[in-house]
Amino acid sequence: MAQTRYKRVLIKLSGEALAKDVENSTRIINFDFLHQVCTEIKHCRDLGTQIAIVIGAGNIWRGARNTGVERVRADHMGMLATTINALAMQDMLEKLDVPASVLSAIEMKEVAEPFTQARALKHLNQGDVVIFSCGTGCPYFSTDTAAVLRAAEMRADVILLAKNIDAVYTADPHKDPSAQRLEHISFDDVYHNKLDVIDRAAAAFMMQNRIPLVVFGLKDPHNIVRAVCGEKIGTLVD
Repeated sequence: MAQTRYKRVLIKLSGEALAKDVENSTRIINFDFLHQVCTEIKHCRDLGTQIAIVIGAGNIWRGARNTGVERVRADHMGMLATTINALAMQDMLEKLDVPASVLSAIEMKEVAEPFTQARALKHLNQGDVVIFSCGTGCPYFSTDTAAVLRAAEMRADVILLAKNIDAVYTADPHKDPSAQRLEHISFDDVYHNKLDVIDRAAAAFMMQNRIPLVVFGLKDPHNIVRAVCGEKIGTLVD
């Protein structure tokens, strides 16, 4: 049986990843792909790793960009959209017999528990997968920043950043054929060189709290297990 490297991880999933290859324009989530992702999360839990998750909402709402919606209101709309994705993931995990709890930074007690650090840690320690919704609960902060914040609060060993690209590059590999793939970089590299890993606020918080980050592609959902087991995939930031 595979051995895990980390006791507790925070996985950051993009909303766009949940909509992978959706052909029907009325659908916002690819439930077959979500099933694959949740199956790999179940595998990690079965190996003994505690799992916390932050999900974005790019498959539903991209904020105030080109909409004319006022920024604070647009950010609140995005926070609510993350809850849709979180509830979908909770439902899928429970169908796989994995206990899962959604904790929201904005109170909506009819559908999710209010977030507190103590409540989240209690759920993790009793074996639940904990899914955080509504980001930080504050406008102007992205779900990247929420992921780093929750990782610090949960005392996670590592942040696993599952993206639509397989690693960190010196430039956008889709636009620059000379872009180099980076296997290992420092916190300072990410922040001072403005590498396109996470946003600047999240990078600053990550650097201050010295939380390692592994960036890898979610095209193959089994990469989640590989990352948890410490295999060399993607880019390690520490």
